[in-house]
Amino acid sequence: MSTWVNGRAGTRVDSGDRGFNYGDGVFETMRVRRRGVRFLDYHLERLEDGCRRLGIAGPSRRVLRQELQTAAARRVDGVLKLVVTRGVGERGYRPTGKERATRVMSLHPLGKPAGGTARVCRLRLGVNQRLAGLKTLNRLECVLARAEWQDPEIWEGLLRDTDGYLVCGTMSNMFLRTGTALLTPQLDRCGVAGVMRRWVLETAGVLKLRVRETRVSLSDLVKADEVFMTNAVAGIVPLGSIRHGRTRLRFAESTASAALRRLLESQ
Repeated sequence: MSTWVNGRAGTRVDSGDRGFNYGDGVFETMRVRRRGVRFLDYHLERLEDGCRRLGIAGPSRRVLRQELQTAAARRVDGVLKLVVTRGVGERGYRPTGKERATRVMSLHPLGKPAGGTARVCRLRLGVNQRLAGLKTLNRLECVLARAEWQDPEIWEGLLRDTDGYLVCGTMSNMFLRTGTALLTPQLDRCGVAGVMRRWVLETAGVLKLRVRETRVSLSDLVKADEVFMTNAVAGIVPLGSIRHGRTRLRFAESTASAALRRLLESQ
């Protein structure tokens, strides 16, 4: 692993940094492919939106683009993570407005291929419209949900909100296809709006799929022809089965996800 803090090689971050103390920041996890960052513009746009919504004066897009491209060129394939915090500040929750953003970038090897089995988690996501869609540094809900299972055959855990609607996975977004209708959970109350999710929403029409963001319940899973998950690193992962207690849902079809994967690989 290689790490840079504010553009310089190193791993030291000030103990007074608000990202460390309060989770006051955002991050992006990017796929390095062919020594470049896939969907770099999407990642930079989401990072800028997150900083804007949190009131963080983040680094310029020009600086980030240059640093990310330089780091990505070190590997043919890999994972590049960028963390941007509000910076070092005084003790207490209230930011002074004088903080200078901290950026930490790290380059990692690409992990094992994603599997096709998921489970429904017991943990429920809290509803907070102010933070809905953002990829903030506070990921405790996902940490606790991921701690629910040890079975190596289960790749992902599906999360519901307090009303019981499906929202996303611990590290991915969800899509359900029934016929030519492609549904994905609405993320106006909680959850993270993934970069790969955005690509699927913009691309599905090419395959004559009618895509819609809506509330998704467990009963919708039963009626689905196929279910797949998306994230920036794994890409598009079809689910062969979903476990919910003693219930096992199985999905034999993966036509839409396979077609989308072919389009993704062609880029």
